Amino acid sequence: MPEISVIVPVYRAEAFLRKCTESILSQTFSDLELLLVEDGSPDKSGELCDVIAGEDPRVRVFHKANGGVSSARNLGIEEARGKYIAFADADDWLPPDALALLHAALGKNGADAAGGSHNRVEVDGRSEPEPGALPAGVYGREEIRKGILNRLLGERLGKPGEVLNGFIWRFLFSKEIIAANQITFEGAYLEDELFLLEYFCHVDKLAMIDEPVYYYLQNPVSVTRRYLPDYIHTFERFMEAKIALAEQEGLGEDLPLWQENSNWAGLLIAIGNEFAAGNPAPLAKKRQRVKEFCARAEMAEAIRAIQPQGLSRNKQMVADLVCRGRFFTLSMLYWYKNRNH
Repeated sequence: MPEISVIVPVYRAEAFLRKCTESILSQTFSDLELLLVEDGSPDKSGELCDVIAGEDPRVRVFHKANGGVSSARNLGIEEARGKYIAFADADDWLPPDALALLHAALGKNGADAAGGSHNRVEVDGRSEPEPGALPAGVYGREEIRKGILNRLLGERLGKPGEVLNGFIWRFLFSKEIIAANQITFEGAYLEDELFLLEYFCHVDKLAMIDEPVYYYLQNPVSVTRRYLPDYIHTFERFMEAKIALAEQEGLGEDLPLWQENSNWAGLLIAIGNEFAAGNPAPLAKKRQRVKEFCARAEMAEAIRAIQPQGLSRNKQMVADLVCRGRFFTLSMLYWYKNRNH
């Protein structure tokens, strides 16, 4: 049985898949299997998956009807034979020693998970290093609660160093912990943040390294960068699941405003999404929908309870205008931004 299973959901990935799979199959740590889960892709990604599998016996391919990235990853977890699980997206790639470094850190410290940093890559090839979830070191349950769980949970507005993105691909996970606690992905957006939150509720020891273990391409057509017409309902379901998990695991007791913080963060994303250039609605309709978002009970309570400070320049401007109810000005700023890009 392989030591590590690497799960890659595949959808409209024809242009990127070769680079991704080659970076995995050429790892210095070779005791692995690569699971390509082709999610009903309309291009030739499925055929390419089969070709790649024919070239390396460590590759297994699963073809399924389109169900989204969560269902693809869940199928990969069900089929994984490895003791440990890693995830990658089909438009990204790994440094040659990524799995070796994570596996060594995990084994050396008897940890339940290992994580590293990553490089953010722009479409023009520029690359910027991004720090890991925590500095290099070994962390116990209380440190994981403060350094991972509390930061994923919420109170982080205006605290750039406190923001923790749900980047699952920079960690190595225990298959046993995932299976024993029936941890799965749900939804089409923010699903990775919930997965991390639930997983780290069951981790006694985390090993972190400073080395980059992933190259994250800023793909302009990825799901995190295009207009999502159903975003606000997706966020609702995300918050319901997050609240349920927090209650189940006793999280947030020392973070009285975590829900308001989370709702503010979701509202800022919803506003940016609604005013996205890819949204075909008239500007007046976008403005009306943003006003409706802000009037929702949970969002109105967040706006009442917290006046965000210390955000990035653009987000701070948006938050200030929302707090003052200046929706016309807000819409004109986005109109100007889209017109000049």
